[in-house]
Amino acid sequence: MDNKDSSLDNCLIKLENIYKIYGSGNTEVVALSAVNLIIESGEYCSIMGTSGSGKSTMMNILGCLDRPTRGEYYLNGDNVASLSSRQLAVIRNQKIGFVFQQFHLLPQLSALDNVILPMKYAGVTTEQQRARAVEALTKVGLENRLYNRPNQLSGGQQQRVAIARAIVNKPLILLADEPTGALDSETTKEVMKIFADLNQEGMTIILVTHEHEVAQLTHRIIQFSDGKIIQNNQRTLSLNHKPL
Repeated sequence: MDNKDSSLDNCLIKLENIYKIYGSGNTEVVALSAVNLIIESGEYCSIMGTSGSGKSTMMNILGCLDRPTRGEYYLNGDNVASLSSRQLAVIRNQKIGFVFQQFHLLPQLSALDNVILPMKYAGVTTEQQRARAVEALTKVGLENRLYNRPNQLSGGQQQRVAIARAIVNKPLILLADEPTGALDSETTKEVMKIFADLNQEGMTIILVTHEHEVAQLTHRIIQFSDGKIIQNNQRTLSLNHKPL
């Protein structure tokens, strides 16, 4: 079967009848059941649900960190559901940016060098690395903190470095898993403003969050319960931005 679906030209993500099952027999756990979902380029979505609802499993599949047990996952027209671990790693590096609740910055490196790091694995030339890292850090308001190490930055500033690192390879999608979970309310507003600005520039952003206040700032809320989508609300008309 051809791995490319030409009918998905306007669709960045398409999930068809996705299941994720752990274990077997009496120990079988269905984490995702018959999930169908379309996300277009330029959307700004949040995925919500209580613990055990399937939202984290969904994020892992969207981010090519895991494969579905059954079903098809088209990413930018390519069926990635059954790719090898090596092929998925290439897709993660080239097409997906990740932001997590924990910042995962290397403590011995400056903000600039933390942002440069993923470009080394992506084959970006040395000449381009610094310019692109400075551009990304400027975009998140840290142009004056290039040489600070993580322990010289506040929690909000560290999360901004993590966002800059996630966008520096110009991914198709930015996936953020509880990105404000470790931040106070004021810093949360600042980080969400950065996400909104990135989305205005055309980046597709998907947040996993348990915070209703955070989800309300996105354009679409996708609610999971017992491994199924129970709510899929479009909050505002999606702008047809082109991805970065």
